[in-house]
Amino acid sequence: MDILLTHAYFLQEDPGERKIMKPYPPLGILYVSSHLKAKGFRVEVFDTTFRSKDDLKRFFERHRPAVVGIYCNLMTRTNALLLMRWAKNCGARVVVGGPEPVNYPQEYLRHGADVVVAGEGETTLEELLRHWKEEGAADLGQIAGISFIAADGRLVTTPPRPAIRDLDAQPWPDRDAIDMHRYVDAWRSRHGRGSVSLITSRGCPYTCTWCSHSVFGYTYRSRSPSNVADELEMILEKYQPEMVWYSDDVFTINRRWLLNYAQELDRRGLRAPFETISREDRLDDEIVKTLARMGCLRLWVGSESGSQRILDAMKRRTDARRVREVVRLLQTHGIEAGLFFMLGYEGETLDDIAASVEHLKAARPDAFLTTLSYPIKGTPYYQQVADRIIPLKPWEQGSDRDLTVAGRRSRHFYSFANRWISSEFRLQQALRGEKREMLAAAKALLNSHLGRLGMRLTRAQREGDGRRAAARSPQRA
Repeated sequence: MDILLTHAYFLQEDPGERKIMKPYPPLGILYVSSHLKAKGFRVEVFDTTFRSKDDLKRFFERHRPAVVGIYCNLMTRTNALLLMRWAKNCGARVVVGGPEPVNYPQEYLRHGADVVVAGEGETTLEELLRHWKEEGAADLGQIAGISFIAADGRLVTTPPRPAIRDLDAQPWPDRDAIDMHRYVDAWRSRHGRGSVSLITSRGCPYTCTWCSHSVFGYTYRSRSPSNVADELEMILEKYQPEMVWYSDDVFTINRRWLLNYAQELDRRGLRAPFETISREDRLDDEIVKTLARMGCLRLWVGSESGSQRILDAMKRRTDARRVREVVRLLQTHGIEAGLFFMLGYEGETLDDIAASVEHLKAARPDAFLTTLSYPIKGTPYYQQVADRIIPLKPWEQGSDRDLTVAGRRSRHFYSFANRWISSEFRLQQALRGEKREMLAAAKALLNSHLGRLGMRLTRAQREGDGRRAAARSPQRA
C-alpha cells in the first residue's frame, strides 16, 4: 500500500458515547481515501471506531505501511500520539491532519509526526506522496499547506494551499473502505432506525469567536444539488438507513441552494427523514416548510445563551428572542427543535446564566445540550484570554478542553449551573405533557433548587481548578 489512513477514536473507550450510541464514520479520511484512489494510489483505511488499539497495533506490525496518515481532533489527541509512536516504531512516515494538529504543529512534530497537514488533505497528500516517491524527504518546502522540521531543526510552515473550488469534481467518501453496515446497525439496534451521514458543503463564513475554522477557514463552498441528490440516492439504495444526518456546519446557509435541492429531491421522488444543524437567522417560514417537506425530523439551532450581551460578545450575529420564535416555527411544522447552550463564556455573570434559564423555559425546545466553554487554540476567544489560560493537564495527556481561564468560576460551579438548567428543562417537560407527571416534576424542581444552592455555595470560589493547576505547573498553554 502507498498509505494507511486511520483516526484515533475508539468507541469502546468512551462510556458516554457508548450510552448514546450514535456513531458516524470519519468522512474526512474517507474523502481523502477516495481522492487518492482516483489518482492511482493504493490506499488502506483502518477504521478504529469499533476496533481496539491492540487491533491497530497488530495491523501496523503485520503490514508495516510506508506512510500512515492519522486524522486527529481535539478529543483524540492522546490516542493520536500513541498511534504515531506505534507507526514510527514500525518504520512508517507519519502524517497528521484534521482540526487539531494545525494548531500545534511543533508539538505533533516533536512527538514523532513527519508532516502536519493544514486544511483540506486531499490534494496536499496527493502531492506529498508523489514527492516522497520521486524525490524522497528533500525539498518538502515546495509543498503548500504543510509543516515539518527542517534538517537544521527549524519549524517550517509552507504557504496555505488554496481551497478546493469544484467539490462536484471530488469523488464521494470511500464508504466501501469501511464496514458501513456496522454503523447503521449500531444506530438501528439502539434507536430503532439506522442513520448515515453526508455533507453538502464545506466551511462556514460566520465569525463566532469560540469556533475553530482550522480546516476549511471562513470559506463556504457547496456541491451542486444534483450531485448531493445522486449521493443520497446511492446511500438510500445501498445502506437502506431510516434517516440521514446532514453534517454541514449550517445546512440552510444558502437559501437558493436549499430550495433547489428540495426541488431536485421532489423531481426524483426522494424523501429521506433527516436531522441537521442551522441558525435562527437562516430559518424562516418558507425554509422551515421546505425542510418539513424534505423530511426533517429534528433541527438543532445554536442558541448558546439566553443573554443577548453574551451572544454579542461571542459575535454570534444572532438574536436570542428570535431563537424562541424559530423553535415554535419548527414545532408548528412538525420538526423537533434542539438547542445548543454554552456556559462559562468570558464575562458571563449570574444574571446571564439566569437569562439562559428563562430563555430555555420560554423557548420550550424538544431537546437541548450544554457545554462548558473552553478556549480552542487558533480561535479569537483563545487570543482574547491567552494571557490567563492555565492547562489542567500536561499537553500530551489532555486536550484544549483541559484549558481553563484564570478568574473564571470553578468547574464545580458550572456543574451546578448545568444541573439547574437541565432540571428546569425537565420540569417544563413534565408539566406540559398530556398527563402532568407530578412525580417527575417534583424531582426536577428539587434538582433545580439543589443546582442553585450549589451555585451559591461555590459562588465565592474563583476557579479552584485553575489555582491548583497553576500550583502544579506554572507554565502557560
